[in-house]
Amino acid sequence: MPRRRDWHELPGEVRRQIEQRTGAVHAAYSVPTGASCDLAAVVDTDSGRVFCKGGETEGPTAWLYRNEARVNPWLPDVAPRLRWTVEAEGWLILGFEYVAGRHPDLAPGSPDLTAVADLLATQSRLLTPSPPVQVQRFADRWRGLIAPDLVDGDTLLHTDMTPRNFLVGDRLWLVDWSSLARGAAWIDTALMLVRLTRAGHAPAEAEAWAAQMPTWARASDEALHAFADGLVRLWERKQRSAPGLHHGPLIDAARRWRDHRVSRNGR
Repeated sequence: MPRRRDWHELPGEVRRQIEQRTGAVHAAYSVPTGASCDLAAVVDTDSGRVFCKGGETEGPTAWLYRNEARVNPWLPDVAPRLRWTVEAEGWLILGFEYVAGRHPDLAPGSPDLTAVADLLATQSRLLTPSPPVQVQRFADRWRGLIAPDLVDGDTLLHTDMTPRNFLVGDRLWLVDWSSLARGAAWIDTALMLVRLTRAGHAPAEAEAWAAQMPTWARASDEALHAFADGLVRLWERKQRSAPGLHHGPLIDAARRWRDHRVSRNGR
């Protein structure tokens, strides 16, 4: 993970070009969450508050910023609007509409669960077929983990269903569209299901929640079983290559969902 930079560590020319777009910057507050940014900050300016994120153009995560800048104009209003980009002095910074809010509670009985289900259903409907923007096929991303025909589709997917990417404010927002892909419409729901299992839901309860989404009903048992198995192997591979404290609970949740599907299907 790149070292998180402070606003004042940006090259002077980058800050000058940002102020050409926003007016004078009066204060900047680093945002501690988020794993892939060199810089993530809320900035108070003459023209209002802005969320800025980005990093060095030669860094390992620069492609993520370019992904997000490229796709933002095509996204529905569940995503904050990209107002401007600045690329200078080896840095790429994206300036977004500022959205205030908290992360949702995914525990059993939480009132936030209905809003999350509504958002996923809405974005899937509005992003099928996928807008004409070049993105990776989910089947290519999961090559070797699942048969391509089981996850192929023409829906633009977010794919990073961590609760940190949802903000509950005046309404529910979904941020950080940097890992998007094109695939079957039920995939984001399946990824969220594992987050619910981690938050305390039994796998059967999580699947009952997922059944609210019309796209879930169109997923075959074969595809869901293979997806659950592939997700376990994916998280195990991530833990081997780059161990992290958050991997363990996600591996456990994915295994519980996979085992539920195995026992239910008698396989």
